[in-house]
Amino acid sequence: MAVSQELIDILVCPKCKGKIFLNDAKDGLICDACQLIYEIRDDIPVMLIDEAKPNENR
Repeated sequence: MAVSQELIDILVCPKCKGKIFLNDAKDGLICDACQLIYEIRDDIPVMLIDEAKPNENR
C-alpha cells in the first residue's frame, strides 16, 4: 500500500509550510523551497525536519 495522493495533497513541509510532492522513485516527499526530501518508510512519510535529507537532484 503506497502513500495515497489524498494524503500527499494535505501534507505540507514542516519547515516552511510549503507544498511537497512525491519524488520519481516514490520513496520520498520533496520540498522545492527548502530543498529537502522527507523519506517514506513502510508507507509512512517521516515528516521530521531533523530526519530530512538535502535534495541533491536539483
